[in-house]
Amino acid sequence: MSILSATVAFAAVAFGVHWAFTDPSSPLPREWNPLRELVVTDPVTPVTHFKLRRVLDDPDICLQVLAQGGRYQSMPPLVEGERCGIANRVDLSGVGAARLRAVETSCETALRVAMWEQHGVQPAAEAHFGQGVKELRHIGSYNCRPIRGARTRMSTHATAASIDIRGVVLADGTRIDLLSGWTGPPAQKAFFQELRDSGCQWFSTVLGPEYNALHADHFHMQNNGWGTCR
Repeated sequence: MSILSATVAFAAVAFGVHWAFTDPSSPLPREWNPLRELVVTDPVTPVTHFKLRRVLDDPDICLQVLAQGGRYQSMPPLVEGERCGIANRVDLSGVGAARLRAVETSCETALRVAMWEQHGVQPAAEAHFGQGVKELRHIGSYNCRPIRGARTRMSTHATAASIDIRGVVLADGTRIDLLSGWTGPPAQKAFFQELRDSGCQWFSTVLGPEYNALHADHFHMQNNGWGTCR
């Protein structure tokens, strides 16, 4: 192939790719297009996490996307000392079909919870119990404190970069807690294992009963970290 032919072929491919990504009439589905906005309810594809990272880099866009799958009130940033506070603070009261007891947290944490509820929690509940989840039970997000057992290293709770989930309430009102469900009936045990595993797709760190006794009654779900999933 001559240089001219190769150049023409490359230009044609480049034009095709550009058209597929940018033209509104393109048949490329939104969830596969890295240039289109993240939609919480879209199917998960190999570009979903790329789109999520882009959203989390922009505080205003984070709030816009959270509005699709979350119920919240935006709040002024919180500054509490040199090492504690919440940037892009929200008062979160629900994600998807699940309500939460109102919790102050960061938009990033809230949006990660919304993605987890949509693509992890609800499918697992339908698979194991034949019904959805109407409430996510938590024990808080923001807490200006060091890591348990440490004197100087601050917890990610000190910036609301994590949230602790203790259980769920199913659509029929049945309450299932991690403390008893992790070693409970097979359906509950499998459900919580799926919640842990799917949580690791949306949070960088998830710690539960297999990590240590301090997490026997809750999943610690953290935005940053080294990929620990136990």
